[in-house]
Amino acid sequence: MQLRRKEERYAAGLLAPSMVIVFGVIIIPIITTFIYSVVNIDPLSSHQGEFAGLSFYIKTLTSQVFWQDLGRTLYFTCVSTALETFLGLMIAVLLNRKFPGVSFLRSIIIIPWAIPTVVNGALWKLMLNGEYGVINAILQRLHIIDQYQSWLGNPKTAMICIIIADTWKMTPLAVIFFLAALQGIDESIYEAARVDGASAFKSFRAITLPAVRPTMMVIIVMRTVEKFKAFDIFYLMTRGGPADSTKTLMYDTYLQAFTNLNYSEAATLAYLIAMVVAGLTLVYVKLMRREGEQ
Repeated sequence: MQLRRKEERYAAGLLAPSMVIVFGVIIIPIITTFIYSVVNIDPLSSHQGEFAGLSFYIKTLTSQVFWQDLGRTLYFTCVSTALETFLGLMIAVLLNRKFPGVSFLRSIIIIPWAIPTVVNGALWKLMLNGEYGVINAILQRLHIIDQYQSWLGNPKTAMICIIIADTWKMTPLAVIFFLAALQGIDESIYEAARVDGASAFKSFRAITLPAVRPTMMVIIVMRTVEKFKAFDIFYLMTRGGPADSTKTLMYDTYLQAFTNLNYSEAATLAYLIAMVVAGLTLVYVKLMRREGEQ
């Protein structure tokens, strides 16, 4: 009994530093943010310091701006996640084959993902420049456009450009996940399917897709959560413009806190985003359990 208590105290001593860090870095900010969302702390408000209750939540949820930002956030999240998943699977299937140079391609596919987001955003902003961008030069040489276009300055194309930039950077991560799953499929299964006269498409549908389904689910949920919280790529490329066409919930939280000094509204937005992310995480856990049972 004494030995067991000694081991428990020793384990508690080892866990204590990490628990202090978790409490200081995670728990305290969560509590502080919640207090900010129910108490008016805006320095420019005449009601500073007053208890606001759920008034900031009601104000945010009844605001048209909130739902517009949410729509843009969902659009970016769904489209970019779908593109990354589809392209990642297609590239992984290609790289899973044996042909000259496949090892080299597998080694360099990770380069876009390894590039820092700051560099990626600056790179694409430079390439999409409306005056000297290389994208305009290529499209004009191919006679797709007649004159240079301001891709990031057009509300109709700005979000699409950000999706392309983000997809280019993050697709290699999906490729790595899918390629690892494909490596675990026994080649003899494909050989048996070919002997039975199955086409390449039927083999893909009957063998490849079921084998990579758990990996696909992990990628979709993981990337959905991350993209819903995306901020850096928007800040670097468009700053939410033009005409708020790329202003998402996370970017609006930044604007409320550091530009408008509406700290309580920013805290409210942060909590609403956290609720959505928590809901997505619960869905992820449920799907993973169901997959494990199957």
